[in-house]
Amino acid sequence: MKLIDGKALAAKMQAELKTKVDELKAAGIVPGLVVILIGENPASQVYVRNKERQATAIGLNSSVVRLPETVSEVELLALIEEYNQDEKWHGILVQLPLPKHISEEKVLLAIDPQKDVDGFHPMNMGRLWAGNPLMIPSTPAGIMEMFREYKVDLAGKKAVVIGRSNIVGKPMAQLLMMADATVTIAHSRTKNLRELTKTADILVVAIGRDRMIKAEDVKEGAVVIDVGMNRDEAGKLHGDVDFEEVKEVASLITPVPGGVGPMTITMLMEQTVRAASRKLDESL
Repeated sequence: MKLIDGKALAAKMQAELKTKVDELKAAGIVPGLVVILIGENPASQVYVRNKERQATAIGLNSSVVRLPETVSEVELLALIEEYNQDEKWHGILVQLPLPKHISEEKVLLAIDPQKDVDGFHPMNMGRLWAGNPLMIPSTPAGIMEMFREYKVDLAGKKAVVIGRSNIVGKPMAQLLMMADATVTIAHSRTKNLRELTKTADILVVAIGRDRMIKAEDVKEGAVVIDVGMNRDEAGKLHGDVDFEEVKEVASLITPVPGGVGPMTITMLMEQTVRAASRKLDESL
């Protein structure tokens, strides 16, 4: 078993991004990322703080706009439009989940697809499924970077993705197909799940169930990516994969924490820098 060290890879990529940011600044462009956070969700607060810290570390112009839970949908959409029109911002991210009175669909549609660093706009989703991506959801994008770094050959391999969300499961499946893997999407209603997972050369688990995948669910020598983040009664973080069991059968495995998580934020930064680079290209 070999560990996929997401923390080390994220640090390496962030160092490379800092160099790119310095080059863009020398050419007169400061990549800008604005994060809009609504309400007091504790998990969102932590996540946004981490984004802000990393954005600043690589030299981005970073701003977090904190709005009260009571902000109206109209006010939020007007604010997004201001950032769409302001050329100093290359990435706009509205932290989910949103309060119940605000339509997630309307908010995602309101963000300029060119600035949609989360990759959730239907136009970006459509481009991804058409095989011509512009912005890609950052967790699957980070996982693809892990495969590249650890030289995992995906062509012709059987991949099983457990989870069908727009954030991870669906885009992950498409990225794997674009890399010539044969992909099956499984989910909470899939029958005989173990029979399916036992055939997977590549297993990506994003179902949100604490340590659900055990050693007997995994093919000997499989590459196992754990996207889950679950806290037990003591507050300790665990993935959707029982790491202690599965590490005995997997050839490569991501830990939780320190696996997929650090890569997710890094890919947000990477997409912001890429958006700024596109602006520079347009101005030349």
